Amino acid sequence: MNSGIRFDGVTVAYDGQVVLDSLDLTVAPGEVMALLGPSGSGKTTALRAVAGFVRPTAGRVLLGDRDVTGLPPHRRGIGMVVQQYALFPHLRVEENVAFGLKARRVPRAELRERVAEALEMTGMAAYTRRHPRELSGGQQQRVAIARALAVRPSVLLLDEPLSALDARLRSGMLAELARLHRELPDVSFLYVTHDQVEALTLADRIAVMDSARLQSCGTPRELYRAPADEFTASFVGNANLLPVKVTSGGASFAGTGIDVDTARIAPGAAATLCVRPHLVGLGEGPNRLRGTLAELQWRGPTHRLHVDVDGHRVMADLRELRDPPALGDPVTVHFAPEDAVLLPAGVSGDDG
Repeated sequence: MNSGIRFDGVTVAYDGQVVLDSLDLTVAPGEVMALLGPSGSGKTTALRAVAGFVRPTAGRVLLGDRDVTGLPPHRRGIGMVVQQYALFPHLRVEENVAFGLKARRVPRAELRERVAEALEMTGMAAYTRRHPRELSGGQQQRVAIARALAVRPSVLLLDEPLSALDARLRSGMLAELARLHRELPDVSFLYVTHDQVEALTLADRIAVMDSARLQSCGTPRELYRAPADEFTASFVGNANLLPVKVTSGGASFAGTGIDVDTARIAPGAAATLCVRPHLVGLGEGPNRLRGTLAELQWRGPTHRLHVDVDGHRVMADLRELRDPPALGDPVTVHFAPEDAVLLPAGVSGDDG
């Protein structure tokens, strides 16, 4: 099995417009790699280059040790699941799942065995005789996954596979995909999404894309707790990004001294302080900031406070407050030194 994916300087351009710029990225055998980024970031183009639907302008795509850059899709040994399921409406579930196997001329006895195996794995064994119109959206997506798994791929490509589902079904399918990953430890998953929760929940590593380029790559914990740049900090979870000046003993924000690790930034340099909203507390404490309550959002189990501190918004996500402050009230918030990180100064966004 040629598992694993390697992008070796892959560039894709249409009419001179670069939509994927010199991508170097390796997905290890059995790894779930999420490509996370906004629309137009290049993530879907990267996935289509692996699938064989896009021919790179430069660079190579390798599956395991095979250079597949010039191979057609059906010779790559991959499975693919797309956003809109792409099931054939006139075919029953078992016929949809068998479609790729028939195209590969798999013997009939083996075909039946593989179809049954894939449907059992995705929990759809009881629906073999139904047509897609007789299934819910979640069930249709399970059939699409079963069809991809039936060919026993070394690589499974998933392009926004849950975006058409409601929140409850999406949560359930994430759990099912995690289970499938455990049951298929040799299969590499390349998972394209713009949803940070999906990426954080499912991926072993996340590649953050923006403006056709790879911005950063790491484990979900690494990118969340110690992002390398402001874009990653704001796209992988919500973040307070505040402009500071680094001092010999910490940093300074709006005239207030901040206790924070400065090992990454030289004294005297401008930087951006990153702290996650759920790590910001209300009231006195270390690294306290005084401001005015500009916005209050009730979110069921939590309140989100937007505090204006010298013209900058600071977000705090707190367990539901019994007696929340009123808009315009003076408010003090704080955060622990170990919960903040300094980033190189760049284009900042106050609301993550």
